[in-house]
Amino acid sequence: MRLAVDLANDPPRSVADLARRCQAAGVVMDMPVRDDDLSVALRLVEEWSEIVDATSASERAALLNRMLAGASTYPRLTDHGDGRWHLHYRDDGVPLSAVLRALISVGTALHLTSRGMNRLGRCARDGCRTIYADLSRTGRQRYCSPRCANRDAVRRHRARGGPERGADPS
Repeated sequence: MRLAVDLANDPPRSVADLARRCQAAGVVMDMPVRDDDLSVALRLVEEWSEIVDATSASERAALLNRMLAGASTYPRLTDHGDGRWHLHYRDDGVPLSAVLRALISVGTALHLTSRGMNRLGRCARDGCRTIYADLSRTGRQRYCSPRCANRDAVRRHRARGGPERGADPS
């Protein structure tokens, strides 16, 4: 989820940037990286953003099911010969963009089904369109960051006519 959010909020500018950020996010880079992976990944992020912006759980599920179908592979156990078993959600030899489709679609499905269908969104502060994945314990996240939450709280306070800074409250 964090990788999808990162790529959506700050799109990569080159294939090298995309590969570096995937590796930094923990993606095992044992697949071919092709020149067209950047354009395919950017389209994938646009498609994923539609899931974020869906207005109902059923719309979100339909869009995510379409993305999952596009991944068209089955999960498999692998240990890369090192004895540390984990799941791969892709066939061997597929390019980075196909791996991202599988990781992002399955990760999103697991996130929404385990935490709640409303656990993706855009920041509630006017003028901020940043995407967030709600990983909070309570499931009530509305802002992309504490900074935006604080700015919105200050705006609401000022709109109510709260005391001005430095004014004597008496």
